Amino acid sequence: MSILPTSALGTDGPLVGIQGLGCMGMSEFYGPTDTDEALATLDAALAAGVTLFDTADIYGSGHNEELIGPFVRANRDRVVLATKFAIERKADDPAYRAVRNDPAYIRSAVDASLRRLGVDVIDLYYMHRRDPAVPLAESVGAMAELVQAGKVRHLGLSEVTGDELREAYAVHPIAALQSEWSLFSRDVERTAVPAAAELGVAFVPYSPLGRGFLTGSFTAAEQLSADDYRRSHPQFSGANAAGNAALIAPVQKIAADRGVTAAQVALAWVHQRAEVHGLTVVPIPGTRKRSRLAENVAAATLTLTAAELAELEPIAGRVTGTRYADMAFTSAGRE
Repeated sequence: MSILPTSALGTDGPLVGIQGLGCMGMSEFYGPTDTDEALATLDAALAAGVTLFDTADIYGSGHNEELIGPFVRANRDRVVLATKFAIERKADDPAYRAVRNDPAYIRSAVDASLRRLGVDVIDLYYMHRRDPAVPLAESVGAMAELVQAGKVRHLGLSEVTGDELREAYAVHPIAALQSEWSLFSRDVERTAVPAAAELGVAFVPYSPLGRGFLTGSFTAAEQLSADDYRRSHPQFSGANAAGNAALIAPVQKIAADRGVTAAQVALAWVHQRAEVHGLTVVPIPGTRKRSRLAENVAAATLTLTAAELAELEPIAGRVTGTRYADMAFTSAGRE
């Protein structure tokens, strides 16, 4: 497996492999998991040059931070650890979600994450979601205090608009913006991507494979396990699923012509957004398997031709159904 090239997150941020690893599925959301294989995937990722490992306090209600903690501690000088705060859950109500950006919550959340991870400092600390009811200056100001206290090295935001990114950056430098960006989801190109390019903020696309849909691994929610949260996504249900599955045909055609996989084509497209938009792009595809990891890493150095990019260009505009059942938890309504 080839070693990934590197790039910096933000103007003063850490140097990372140009593809990270999303660890969410190792704990929750995508059905049953093999913990031993998941942990082996972490080691394989590091060996391949993946250095940005992404988790959040919401994943498994803290379980994911506890799961990857020993790996992080064993490789602390090589791992760039990213975690997030802002989405509150309740143990007695699995469906409950609330967004918290108030300074007191931020201070308690970072301490809880540090305890679960078993580390002294978090390399990249994201605001997972934005609560418009809390002034952004207050939230980012509290995050900046964590940097001053030595608990956090760099700050990130997730699912914010271009104007919100600029407002936050005026309070404290932002190393990375993490939002959904893929062949199926390009809303970020309206304001968030231009603002990130203008400010020198790195973009970290989550779900760059459309939660697996772009790979062709499933074509309808009914094919997923009963506890798979993708069953709730409108894009993967009913008539939406049927129409969206047909949109993948160009991806599969290019993959067959090039002798690669559909996943690699979809990921290569995301990587090439760096050149198109003039900013650092570090996608974080999630996987729990070493075989998929190797496949994803190989995509980082795959270059699509202008003709291939033109074939893929119309896909996002033809997707039907929203990417979440409740889009209030995204930046969509604030664009």
